[in-house]
Amino acid sequence: MSVFRTKSVEQSIAETEEPEHRLKKNLGALDLTIFGVGVIIGAGIFVYTGLVAATNAGPAIALSFLIAGLACALAALCYAEFASTVPVAGSAYTFSYATFGELVAWIIGWDLVLEFTVGASALAAGFSGYLQNVLEGTPLEIPASLASAGDGIVNLPAVVISLLVAAVLIGGIKLSSRINQVIVAIKLGVVGLVIVMGIGYIKVANYTPFIPPSQPTGGAEGGFWKSPLISSIFGLEPAVFGIGGVIAGAAIVFFAFIGFDVVATTAEETKNPQRDVPIGILGSLAIVTVLYIAVCLVITGMQSYDTIDPSDPAPLATAFDKAGVEWIGNIIAVGATIGLTVVVLILMMGQTRVAFAMARDGLLPTSLAKVHPTFGTPYRLTAITGIGVALLSGFVDFATLGDLVSIGTLFAFVLVSVGVLVLRRTRPDLPRAFRTPAVPVVATLSVLLCFYLMLNLIGETWVRFMVWMLIGLAVYFLYGRSHSRLGRGEYDKHIPASTSAVE
Repeated sequence: MSVFRTKSVEQSIAETEEPEHRLKKNLGALDLTIFGVGVIIGAGIFVYTGLVAATNAGPAIALSFLIAGLACALAALCYAEFASTVPVAGSAYTFSYATFGELVAWIIGWDLVLEFTVGASALAAGFSGYLQNVLEGTPLEIPASLASAGDGIVNLPAVVISLLVAAVLIGGIKLSSRINQVIVAIKLGVVGLVIVMGIGYIKVANYTPFIPPSQPTGGAEGGFWKSPLISSIFGLEPAVFGIGGVIAGAAIVFFAFIGFDVVATTAEETKNPQRDVPIGILGSLAIVTVLYIAVCLVITGMQSYDTIDPSDPAPLATAFDKAGVEWIGNIIAVGATIGLTVVVLILMMGQTRVAFAMARDGLLPTSLAKVHPTFGTPYRLTAITGIGVALLSGFVDFATLGDLVSIGTLFAFVLVSVGVLVLRRTRPDLPRAFRTPAVPVVATLSVLLCFYLMLNLIGETWVRFMVWMLIGLAVYFLYGRSHSRLGRGEYDKHIPASTSAVE
């Protein structure tokens, strides 16, 4: 029972036609592009712009977003080839099963659980914060005891939105798509308002210096735990601003790009995945990268980076408040409140599709992979995910989880980029509707850049990530390995299946 046994691409595709595990195909290229835009535009643009500009990069935060966007673009090209070749739910988990083998597939699936579930929980808490800002001073103001897990009893708005989102997801992918389209239109309107109205309040002097001089962090009281791993490895003095600050900022704002890979998890529910999935992945990423850079330039032009409060949960709104146009700040707050709901929705959807693929393979209980007879959705997993996100966001303070989500996402990108090269070598015969251009160069650059960004995350984040991975390994060897359908020989013998990751 080799832990490196692989499930063939043909088997993965054939499995999607099993009646009890068949998902409805309702999505097109526009749906996928909007899904991508909807999940990417979230806490990153509404919160991280102020945080990273004030603490790491200054006006050069625009370059931080550009570097993070480049890393995503390289990985996205690899994702697009994989998704068009293996149009099956599960994203990087399914791709890894076909290339590296079952153990690596489990590891990446466990990693995606971290990315999607923790990300959805953190953003549900972020939604609550914006909602409280909007309702403050009104008869509907939320009592302190019900507004925060840290300062009160429970974060009630986060619990409610998590459960409502789960109900919408159970109702069907098309319903989720329609709601997403409406909310994305609102978010794009808000972002457009920031850019168009903010240009008139830009002061060119605020861009000088564009890259502030490097400064030491003022001691290493946190030592390994609070220093970028690359500083600990090479004995470098931790610093902020300068080129190092810009790159460290890119590792942090990478959180703002998480979610475009969710598009790949919906491949099995797409009418023409070979064409539409690459369009959805690359199109959504291109749109949001341009918007992110534009917003960064506007905000740091309106307000000097050294006057931005890094703890401000609504830096975009605050910039307009200080410019004397509070009505725009209020619109931004309302738009962010509405917009974050769809980010929670899509991250939860990604989690359920990955777990669905793992359960269908027997690595999780197969009963969880049952789809609803009417809605055609994995309703059991969706309900469990909704409850889990509600509990996490309602009773745990998620102030510092952005880095943890980023490292999990970067790790997934590294494996997908390597996987494209492996599958090109082991299965050159597979039809590929989309082929990554200059694949050796693109995949290699993707691996190097993503890993370098991982090294710029602090030691504490690496330790938490490794602990999560060790827990996952324990679950696999105690349950998944012995219950694997591939290991039990349950798949159709006439469908090719490999026994090793490298032939």
